[in-house]
Amino acid sequence: SNWRGEPLRDYETMVHLIARTTTAKGLKVMCRLDRRKYPTGRRVSNEEMKRLNLKPNTFHGEWNCVIRPRTK
Repeated sequence: SNWRGEPLRDYETMVHLIARTTTAKGLKVMCRLDRRKYPTGRRVSNEEMKRLNLKPNTFHGEWNCVIRPRTK
């Protein structure tokens, strides 16, 4: 369940809860379920990774990062 104590039984419930999210400053969140199929097993070379400008997030940077534009 989530912080409201509502069981997360299906995608529809999760999408609805995410879509109802707001912040104290009035930010609203848009959410919709994407059921498209995407290819799996794609590999990114070390060289390609070096070209990305990845900045790890301070919270769990091993999982979350920001991709910034490359500097010239």
